[in-house]
Amino acid sequence: MKKNRERFCNREREFVYKFKVGSQCLELRVPLRFPVQENASHLHGRLMLLHSLPCFIEKDLKEALTQFIEEESLRDYDRDAEASLEAVKSGEVDLHQLASTWAKAYAETTLEHARPEEPSWDEDFADVYHDLIHSPASETLLNLEHNYFVSISELIGERDVELKKLRERQGIEMEKVMQELGKSLTDQDVNSLAAQHFESQQDLENKWSNELKQSTAIQKQEYQEWVIKLHQDLKNPNNSSLSEEIKVQPSQFRESVEAIGRIYEEQRKLEESFTIHLGAQLKTMHNLRLLRADMLDFCKHKRNHRSGVKLHRLQTALSLYSTSLCGLVLLVDNRINSYSGIKRDFATVCQECTDFHFPRIEEQLEVVQQVVLYARTQRRSKLKESLDSGNQNGGNDDKTKNAERNYLNVLPGEFYITRHSNLSEIHVAFHLCVDDHVKSGNITARDPAIMGLRNILKVCCTHDITTISIPLLLVHDMSEGPHFKFWILCNRGPKPPGQEPATQQEMTIPWCLRRAELVFKCVKGFMMEMASWDGGISRTVQFLVPQSISEEMFYQLSNMLPQIFRVSSTLTLTSKH
Repeated sequence: MKKNRERFCNREREFVYKFKVGSQCLELRVPLRFPVQENASHLHGRLMLLHSLPCFIEKDLKEALTQFIEEESLRDYDRDAEASLEAVKSGEVDLHQLASTWAKAYAETTLEHARPEEPSWDEDFADVYHDLIHSPASETLLNLEHNYFVSISELIGERDVELKKLRERQGIEMEKVMQELGKSLTDQDVNSLAAQHFESQQDLENKWSNELKQSTAIQKQEYQEWVIKLHQDLKNPNNSSLSEEIKVQPSQFRESVEAIGRIYEEQRKLEESFTIHLGAQLKTMHNLRLLRADMLDFCKHKRNHRSGVKLHRLQTALSLYSTSLCGLVLLVDNRINSYSGIKRDFATVCQECTDFHFPRIEEQLEVVQQVVLYARTQRRSKLKESLDSGNQNGGNDDKTKNAERNYLNVLPGEFYITRHSNLSEIHVAFHLCVDDHVKSGNITARDPAIMGLRNILKVCCTHDITTISIPLLLVHDMSEGPHFKFWILCNRGPKPPGQEPATQQEMTIPWCLRRAELVFKCVKGFMMEMASWDGGISRTVQFLVPQSISEEMFYQLSNMLPQIFRVSSTLTLTSKH
């Protein structure tokens, strides 16, 4: 049957179209290979453009071309069907095998014959947790999670102390060796000692990493089993031990908070809130917030709050399996790892508390690396095919080499997503790739970082993320020299000469105002697009500025926001006597 199909298909037929231009009779002949893979409308447009055909034959040519393709395709199908029937009659094809193949194809493509999907453990646990967190047992869950959090924090504290002692001991050893350098020791001895120190640190870090991994795995298993058991017991109202099972040790909860030695120092936050309406006819209300805060403050657990710890986590836990998720944008480099910068700080915060619902941050990043590798492989193969089929020049060669060199890296404007249930106020983290170009003063609305924000907001619309936190200046900190930083904070006098790094020489107060205006206007445009993406759902967008920004600078940005967005005005009602 396949041979018959190949014989009738993949044949070239000539399409002939005759038309008149004035007194001249012209004829268009186009060879077409069947089956025609291209859309008839696209093929018609190419013929009009390629042969410079007059516009008055456009409609008639399209109808003739479409009719020709349909008739010839139908003839091929008829010939194929007749050949298949002849093969069955002659005995070339087993009738029973053909019938079973048809029955299998019908069963696989028809919904009523499809097998029901088997429920997975993750889905069952998500349903159970959602029921419990919206029940009187919610306090029990939060207290249990906090006890696990304290246990992991103490383990991390022990690891940090041991690593600190090792580094101090190695520093003393290295100082002694350096004093003897050139006397009784050589450079080779110094290098050998440095290699030994590095191996010792690696061994100690691997030991603690394995211990933390094992502890979190045990906690996750114990927690999930306990949640399932508690849910089953709640279904049995005659269970006398249920009240004791739900009880928490509040004394342990408070004592553990007081016993924590490592307390995050919170700087005073500045915050302004606005209610805006966007849209021409059908207006949608949104909430905007401008905050001076560290981006990771939305991820860290506030250990120095006693009764507020559970309340702080309650809203995040309640909305974990809901249509009101919270997201955060982190600006990262092009390497998918957690070894440096804000990626390392974020991974450290994630490791301080066991994630009972999603894989660990390291496992999620490994999956992202595999996806990026697959995507890059597909893109590179398509790029090579296009280069082989077309004319190759030097620019194409450079493009290919550049693509191979950055094979496992993401490009500026691209982002990857991680999911979390163990962070303070967010469920989703968008890791947006940016380069040093965002620190310059000449980026536009078409910059990859800006377009990345647009794509992130589109993902928020399609995946029920109603609160998103964005770095307003597209930087997480103002990392200038001390004198230049003091000028930015105080805005007194001219810039000190020679104190500004070359990569950040534009990061001045005018730079901040221009950057904020650009991001405000772009986000406003993206939010107006949201109405077509999600039908106009109210959302909360939080703009964060670095903590090193002065109050004066903050309030300048706060005054700029109502000038760009349409802020709802308040009405004062007075009664007339």
